[in-house]
Amino acid sequence: MAKRPVRRRPTRTRPPTEATSEEPRRLLPVLSNAPSQFAEVARAPTTEPPVAPRAVARGVVVFDLDGTILDDLGLISHVAGDALFRAFGTPVEEARLHYLATTGMPFEAQLAQLYPGAPAADRLGVARLFHSRKVQEAYALAHPFPEVPRLLKQLSRDGWTLVVSTGAEREMADLVLEREGLRFWFEDLLGSAQGTKREHLREYRRRYPGVPVFLVGDSRFDMEAAASVEGVTPIGRAASLHGWTLTPDDLQRWGARWADYSLASLPTVLDKLLAPAAPRRRKGKGRDRESQGTGAGPVSV
Repeated sequence: MAKRPVRRRPTRTRPPTEATSEEPRRLLPVLSNAPSQFAEVARAPTTEPPVAPRAVARGVVVFDLDGTILDDLGLISHVAGDALFRAFGTPVEEARLHYLATTGMPFEAQLAQLYPGAPAADRLGVARLFHSRKVQEAYALAHPFPEVPRLLKQLSRDGWTLVVSTGAEREMADLVLEREGLRFWFEDLLGSAQGTKREHLREYRRRYPGVPVFLVGDSRFDMEAAASVEGVTPIGRAASLHGWTLTPDDLQRWGARWADYSLASLPTVLDKLLAPAAPRRRKGKGRDRESQGTGAGPVSV
């Protein structure tokens, strides 16, 4: 009788996160609550012919891509953690959390803040590798949040002009949105080569003058950028990932007029933000006094 072949178990290799304990620990600088001095650091912008301003029906909603349209922040954070570990020796999980804490800035700006003492050429090399791996290991697997397709359709029906502002390359963002069947809904798209988030918002204000502009983002730096540009209202998508949470209260503290973990209610929220504030009647001595609400605080929906 022929002997049955012996089945051997495959040899398992240890994941990168386990290997970090064997590496020298290099602590990252403590992140303060002050606005980052590196927030405007990015790749040199390209020069393009100016787009002529035009009128739109109602207003403009500017969407961030990563973590706002695409549910990819967790995937990207793992890529970033491994890239920072390999380049600077920072333990993977620590590096991942620091990436999440500074997300919203261009990756080049994140590196400048997290590793200010590293040579600029080294940071540039890490950024190039990160952008390449982000495409292969995150965008290849990422998909939109479940409510996004219906949300974009509803906003378009309501008369909103939709555009994108992302720290990713414009060409790659185009491809991802096309793959997911979403590119159709967006009038314009600005990426890393067209400047920073703040510069994108100023450009959209120029292209679409005289109408309300809202930025929908998922980070503190998105909220601060929007709040710094006149005529732009910040809207936040909160997030909860392994070891890290950005709550609606966090985003509202940094300027968001409204924030939630889902954007399903966004059409209603925009209607309320644009609606004239109803006068509130107060009882006074012998007469009623009316006070007009300013609508400056966060919106309750």
